[in-house]
Amino acid sequence: MLKALLHNQNREMLGNSLTSKFRTLVLSTEKPGLSFINIKHQHHLCTFLQPSPCSSLFVARDSTAIAEALSFSVNSRSSTLGTQIHGYVVKLGLSNDVFTQNNLIRMYSKRDRLPDGCKVFDDMPHRNIVSWALLISGAVQSCEPELGLETYLDMARTGLMPNEFVLGSVMKGCVSMEAGGFGLSIHCWALKTGLATNPYVGSSTLSFYCKMEDIEAADRVFMSMDKVDVGCWNAILGGYAQLGLGSEALSIASSMRCQGLKFDKYTFVSSLQGSSVESDLHFGRQIHGLILRTEEDYCTSVMNALMDMYTKNGRVDCAMKVFGTMLDTDIITWNTAFGCLAHYKNSKKLAKFFHSFMLSSISPNHITFSLLFRQCGELVDVNLGLQFCSLAVHFGFFDEAIVISSLVNMFSWCGLMQMASLVADGSSCKDIVIWNELISGHNLNNHVMEALQTFRNLVLVRVQADEYTYSRILETCCKYGCQKIVQQIHGAVMKSGFDSHGHCCSSLIKGYAKLDLFHDSSKFFDGSDRRIDLAAWGTMISALLNQGHEQEAIRFFKSLLESGRKPDEFILGSILGSCGSSGPYSRVNAAHAFVTKLGYDEYNFVASAMLDAYAKYGDIKSARTVFDQSSRFHDVVLYNAMIMGYAHHGLGLEALDMFEKMKEVKPNQATFVSIISACGHLGLVDKGCLLFESMMSEHDLEPSPNNYGCLVDMFSRNGHLEDAKRIIETMQFPPWPAILRSLLSGCRIYGNKELGEWAAAKLIHLVPENDATYALRFKIHSESGNWEDAANISRAISEMDSKKTVGQSWLD
Repeated sequence: MLKALLHNQNREMLGNSLTSKFRTLVLSTEKPGLSFINIKHQHHLCTFLQPSPCSSLFVARDSTAIAEALSFSVNSRSSTLGTQIHGYVVKLGLSNDVFTQNNLIRMYSKRDRLPDGCKVFDDMPHRNIVSWALLISGAVQSCEPELGLETYLDMARTGLMPNEFVLGSVMKGCVSMEAGGFGLSIHCWALKTGLATNPYVGSSTLSFYCKMEDIEAADRVFMSMDKVDVGCWNAILGGYAQLGLGSEALSIASSMRCQGLKFDKYTFVSSLQGSSVESDLHFGRQIHGLILRTEEDYCTSVMNALMDMYTKNGRVDCAMKVFGTMLDTDIITWNTAFGCLAHYKNSKKLAKFFHSFMLSSISPNHITFSLLFRQCGELVDVNLGLQFCSLAVHFGFFDEAIVISSLVNMFSWCGLMQMASLVADGSSCKDIVIWNELISGHNLNNHVMEALQTFRNLVLVRVQADEYTYSRILETCCKYGCQKIVQQIHGAVMKSGFDSHGHCCSSLIKGYAKLDLFHDSSKFFDGSDRRIDLAAWGTMISALLNQGHEQEAIRFFKSLLESGRKPDEFILGSILGSCGSSGPYSRVNAAHAFVTKLGYDEYNFVASAMLDAYAKYGDIKSARTVFDQSSRFHDVVLYNAMIMGYAHHGLGLEALDMFEKMKEVKPNQATFVSIISACGHLGLVDKGCLLFESMMSEHDLEPSPNNYGCLVDMFSRNGHLEDAKRIIETMQFPPWPAILRSLLSGCRIYGNKELGEWAAAKLIHLVPENDATYALRFKIHSESGNWEDAANISRAISEMDSKKTVGQSWLD
């Protein structure tokens, strides 16, 4: 149509009227992308398409028009406009014009048509540095960094000196390929030619060193630059965030703000990632406010990072609110939202949300199905998982390692290890992550020998184990409790070179500690604490505390401080927990002061541990002070700890009042365990029943076994024994000893002999040699005056005692 218009018009009529005719033509075309041409681009398209003599002046004018038209075609929805312009370039005889050919390379590269750009480049009789720079940059941006580096080497052989755009693009290619040696040589060349301080080269160099995890080198490059633009700041900020250095990332973002630099989408994304890593919800909210203040449209990547920040900081409700406000979404958005749904633990909500997703124009990817399978596993909903499985097959993701490993995880959580093994064995993908998930599944279901056999099969088929494999099999060894196997695995870890990895070190420490071999565990810290990460320190301290070695744990904590390392919130939480379990009350005060000095008193995990420590010592006033100082973060764990503290000290009304104040915090199952327990102690049975019913009706929470346990305890404690029995018979879980013991204790208190025998029979079936059951039965019959049955029970207890092995002492 364009060609017909040009040839049917006389040249003298192509003055002012051509633009209006071209506009009419464009608006009537069937190509939707052309309807977006503005007046400026219409003018250039009309200008360059005019037939003309090949005077040098006219060629120059047409080259400029072509450049503008090609620039427009990049953003056009039309897939053929760029090709049409290329055809007119050939027709006008501009194939030898370097400027025009360079713009064609740029157009093809940005339209993801790199082969066409390469053909234009190859056909050029003359090239300049811009030609090489455009092709190298296009190759790197088109995810073909190897072609970009090869092109750079070809350019170097011609003797042409690279400019800042060439070096910057080549450095980005080194980042994509993780080509450390090549990147170092490019940096040396940049230093030699004086281009290292150029912002474009500098930002690429910063990204390179961050990718190589050499943050110290990145810092030196950043400090050596004379002029630093937003791209350089974004590079160092993103490097800190990706390497898990959240505190440093937030400091960089704050410095950018103080210097008046305008944040772009990359700044926002990296700042939010830093907030996620550092678990700094307050800073993340400040970034959110800054995003809202910007006049530009919020791009999808920024909103995705905002959702992720809220999710990782425990504010799933805020993440879903952000999702509800987004006009443009992509698969990352929906996957993040699927991750949020794990917090609700509700199969119906998951299925409904997936239905909404399928109605959108976005197709699921392998990450989507991985998230869905894992959530079905946590929900123990294998039927829903199998429906998702059929969809994964339909969309062609059943050969993806991450999908297969997640499916194995789902079957493992559902207790279907035979199905998990069939999936792993039948898959054409034999990635190590599938083997790791299979070993974890056996560990989850206490199949110790099967886990060891899986590891043996892995070795026999010569699959290379990674640090996570050794970490999981060491967990198996802990369950098995065999020192010899742990030492053999330790040898294999050292032989494979994973003895310096945090996961393996933590697992080895935990394994030796589980076997009470603390001397072997402590060897990891002797003279080599620099390669031991905080997770390993935390594991050692936690293991010592779990085994009752409080003093030794305190000694290791002091060693950690002396090494110059700063403990994290989890280590401090463990230490605070030990203070609440044993030791003088003054230790709690000292720990509180130390935590405040380090600035961790506002961390939810630490604050809840501190609150719990005060509550265990009966200092409810101090516990409430800690809560009041931290409750502005609206964390459900803090509310649970405070409610539990009130309930344990008989302050049921205060516990109910605290529950009523949870307006901005969504309660979880643990919240209802505490509050229903408080109702039981106060005798508020009706209130407790209403709260239990509200779990599903108002909060979409499926009651856990602990929720049923506290409900039965409330009924039994207050004489509603038939209601307690009804709950045990109708709940979705099989009864366990503790819940039956609650009913049996209630039967003793209220003298219900018949119901007591029913509960005792079930309890004896589960734990036949438990003395407490027989003792409660004896009290029920003796207190009701049934001495004959009481005597029979007493004889049964005596027979059980005679069968037990008598303890011996080797001390004189």
